[in-house]
Amino acid sequence: MSDPSTASLVSTPHVEGPGATETPDARTPAGARQEEKPRGLVGDAWHDLRRNPLFWTSATLIVLFVVMAAFPSLFTSDDPVNGMLSRSRVGPSSEGWFGYDLQGRDVYARTIYGARASIVVALLSTIGTLLLGGALGIITGYRGGWVDSSLSRVADVFFGLPFMLGALVILTTFNGADRDNSEYKIISMVIITLVVLSWPVVMRLMRSSVLATKEADYVLAARALGASTSRIVLKHLLPNCLAPLLIYATIMVGSFIGAEATLSFLGIGLKQPVVSWGISISEGERYVRVSPHMVFFPCAFLVTAVISFVMLGEAIREALDPKLR
Repeated sequence: MSDPSTASLVSTPHVEGPGATETPDARTPAGARQEEKPRGLVGDAWHDLRRNPLFWTSATLIVLFVVMAAFPSLFTSDDPVNGMLSRSRVGPSSEGWFGYDLQGRDVYARTIYGARASIVVALLSTIGTLLLGGALGIITGYRGGWVDSSLSRVADVFFGLPFMLGALVILTTFNGADRDNSEYKIISMVIITLVVLSWPVVMRLMRSSVLATKEADYVLAARALGASTSRIVLKHLLPNCLAPLLIYATIMVGSFIGAEATLSFLGIGLKQPVVSWGISISEGERYVRVSPHMVFFPCAFLVTAVISFVMLGEAIREALDPKLR
C-alpha cells in the first residue's frame, strides 16, 4: 500500500475544465522563453550610442553642416562673392542677419557658402590620409623586417617636421601668387599638403593594430590552411583593425577644418575666389574692434563644426572601447 502522506506531498497541475492542463512553460511569455540574441561589437556600440545625448547632438550638427555645404542655396539666395560698397561694414540687421563685410558682401551668405570649402577639404584630406597611412601601416605591420624599418624611418622624418613649417614650405612653393589661382588647384594643393603632413599618425595606428592582430589564432589558422596574403589582409586583418582608425578619422576631420582655417588665415591656404571660414576671418581681423560681426559669425561656425566632429569621435570611442562603458 502507498503512503497517503507521501502522495499528498506530490504537486499536481491545476486543472480548469475537462482535460485542461497548464504547465509552467505555458504561463511564461513567449518572448521571455527565447534567449536574447547576442550582439557583436557594432551592435553593442550602436546600443550605447543610441542612449548617448552627446552622439545625437554632434551627429545633428554634422548633418546640418554637410547639408549646408552640399546645398547652400537652401539657406540663402544672396551672392557670397559680389557686394555693394555702399553697405561696407554695415552691422547685422533685418536685411543682413550677420551684417556686411568690407566690400559690402553678405556675411551670412559667405558663412553659409564657406562651409563647402572647409568641409570638402577636411573630408578629402581625411580620406586621403586614411588610404595612404592605412595602406603603409598594413604593409609595415604585416611584412616587418627591412620594410618595416625603412618605412618607419621615413615616417619619423615627417614626424620631426613641424606642421606649420612644412605647410608653409609646400604651399608657398607650389601655390604662389604668380601661378594659376584656379579654385580647384588651390583646394587640391591644400588637400595634398594636409595628407603629406598627416599620414604618419595613421600609419602608426594601423601598424600597431596589425602587429597585435596578425598573431591571433584565426589568422594563424588561415595562414596554415594556405590562405593568400590578400585574403588574410582583406578578410581578417583589415576588418579587425578599422575601429581605431574610424575613431581617429572623425576627430581628424575636425582637426583638418581647423588646420585649413589656420592656413587660410595666414594667407598660405585657400585664397580667392574660394570662399571659406578661414578667408572670412582673415579679411575681417583688421576690423574686429569696429566691426566684430565680420569675425564673430565665421568663428562661431568654425568652432561649432570642429567641436561637433571631436564630440562625435569621443562618443564613438567610448562606445567601441569596452573599458570605457
